[in-house]
Amino acid sequence: MPVTDFNIDIATYIEHTLLKPSAVPEEVKQICQEAWQYNFPSVCIYPTSVTQAKELLHDKKPNVCTVIGFPTGAVTSAVKLFEAQEAVENGATELDVVVNLGWVKLQESSKIYREIAQICSETGQTVKAILETNVLTDEEKRLAGEICLDAGVAYLKTSTGWFGGATVEDVKLLAEITKGQIGIKASGGIRTYQQAIALIHAGATRLGTSHGVDLLRQQSESIK
Repeated sequence: MPVTDFNIDIATYIEHTLLKPSAVPEEVKQICQEAWQYNFPSVCIYPTSVTQAKELLHDKKPNVCTVIGFPTGAVTSAVKLFEAQEAVENGATELDVVVNLGWVKLQESSKIYREIAQICSETGQTVKAILETNVLTDEEKRLAGEICLDAGVAYLKTSTGWFGGATVEDVKLLAEITKGQIGIKASGGIRTYQQAIALIHAGATRLGTSHGVDLLRQQSESIK
């Protein structure tokens, strides 16, 4: 049977996302308007769109989230820190930072910790560590997750969506790591209401998706 839960208001979980490289200002304007209209907690856009999004949402509830080191995480720590600081100066209050996956594979724990901890401490904003779970083993997911938790992140995030999407199994694993201490953002490939509810039941506290409005429509239709 399809997974449903009419007691869950999925709008309160959705980070309305626009991360296609060809996005133009009119599209940014649209997702900001939709985020405000549907009471989504945030919009997630590229750093070049942060100033516009901040201007559109300056007196409204949705936060402005952007991505750092996206989508590979393979830029230097100095570049990530500068990108994060500039994004905050431009109005971002949430930063989704891709961890260095090569360092995870090599178990370079101290390097991962220093990079993420510095971004957390020097920006003072909500940091979500993107683990890219689709390219990691369970052991590597645990290593990266535990390091980022110790470094001060506010969320562990499953994926960028570029190399595969969020799964219930990965969200459950992140829930084991976090033990309710911080949030979990499931992201990538979330296109149906049933998927959204299953991920929430698994432990997701945020859903990164470009299909937020459609998810609400599906929820409404399932209630009828």
